[in-house]
Amino acid sequence: MESSKLRTAIVKALRQVIPAHCILADAEDTRPYECDSLSTYKQLPLVVALPENEAQIVAILKVCRELQVTIVPRGAGTGLSGGATPIENGVVLSTARLNKIIEINPYARTAKVQPGVRNLAISDAAASSGLYYAPDPSSQLACTIGGNVAENAGGVHCLKYGLTVHNVLHVRIATIDGDILELGSEALDAPGLDLLAVFIGSEGMLGIVTEITVKLIPKAQTAQVIMASFSEVEQAGHAVAQVIAEGIIPAGLEMMDQTSIKMVEPFVHAGYDMSAAAILLCEADGNPEEVAEEIMRMSAVLNAAGASNLTVSFSEAERLKLWSGRKNAFPAAGRISPDYYCVDGTIPRKHLAQVLRAITEMEGRYQMVCANVFHAGDGNLHPLILFDANHVGAFEKAEAFGAEILELCVKLGGTITGEHGVGIEKLNSMCVQFNAEELASFMAVKHAFDPHNLLNPTKGIPSLNRCAEFGRMHVSNGSISFPDLPRF
Repeated sequence: MESSKLRTAIVKALRQVIPAHCILADAEDTRPYECDSLSTYKQLPLVVALPENEAQIVAILKVCRELQVTIVPRGAGTGLSGGATPIENGVVLSTARLNKIIEINPYARTAKVQPGVRNLAISDAAASSGLYYAPDPSSQLACTIGGNVAENAGGVHCLKYGLTVHNVLHVRIATIDGDILELGSEALDAPGLDLLAVFIGSEGMLGIVTEITVKLIPKAQTAQVIMASFSEVEQAGHAVAQVIAEGIIPAGLEMMDQTSIKMVEPFVHAGYDMSAAAILLCEADGNPEEVAEEIMRMSAVLNAAGASNLTVSFSEAERLKLWSGRKNAFPAAGRISPDYYCVDGTIPRKHLAQVLRAITEMEGRYQMVCANVFHAGDGNLHPLILFDANHVGAFEKAEAFGAEILELCVKLGGTITGEHGVGIEKLNSMCVQFNAEELASFMAVKHAFDPHNLLNPTKGIPSLNRCAEFGRMHVSNGSISFPDLPRF
């Protein structure tokens, strides 16, 4: 069916089950939904559906299933891997209007929220009870908890307090068949298979989240952060491993190289050491006695590792100022470069120095500048490759640079993503990390939830044919048999 006729059919069917104001079909209205924050890839959706409750989500899913139309779930669109990029002739289902905080329970230390609630709004609502929600991605002012669940979002304090998967207790989801499933439990454990962990990070390929129950934790009495300067990047990398080896688990342990420091400091004036080859931000939180002891222990380790200077925050304003630079690394990159490409890979901490040396060598070969910021404590890399898309072939070169970094991560025992997801960005890199049997197993899980292959297809899991074309594996006829498994 041609696009215009399919759009007419979808709108007609949707208007029978949801209000007209919840449907966008004109190109001018749907254009804001043509991409997420990986804005290089764009596609106008045929229709955007903006449900206001769970029942409407179920109704939209049933319409799309009956018409065999693909659905791309979308939160706030802050994702960086193209997970919310529309699919040609498909529907975008936005959960932005499901934005109510249903309950803050200070006794159980939980919050029950709809998927369109902003990450930071949970902590704001829980603040009067002395509680907060720990995962804190840099986009927490705008990103939604539903999107955090889809991508298993992290943040600068996830070394100590965990990723989204460690802080979500229970979700309600709508399946493509219109059923409501409840995964997890508000108790300490849930019976049966741990499908909650399977669902978190599934990038909208298994179902649509309609309600989420998260853990809240008590806000620390106090916190202090150390800024440690190093004259060599390798020293900073080794210092990270030494802090963890001493049995210290900082609330946050972040690293920035000199390119990042010089990019950020003129923007936020955080007080960073502009002469340092790299800095570490190491935070301690807890009661005053615990923090004082941990700051002392971390300072000793950092000095022994070769730190040339240590600066410790002695007020909340100073602490927030030091963190402001790291939190604003991405917008700072936008001030000095027309475009940047953010890579997201994870490595064992002991290889940080090796990876940094390799990235420096790649900069020379690709003739591109790379600013390195890391969730160093858990080995999650975020190199920012700077380029100008106005130059022919520049983005393709940046992609190749990023792909080589991810391939190195895999070779060193890491993974191709830590928190941004695969989306459409890392499909080729999935072919580097996983073999045909593993990819087929992933597809089988998707097939169990989505037998019609309508939920965010072409995302997250590459087809075996794609990997064969990519040249990373050989797929023999009949070597893997999933006769009912749809191929992208």
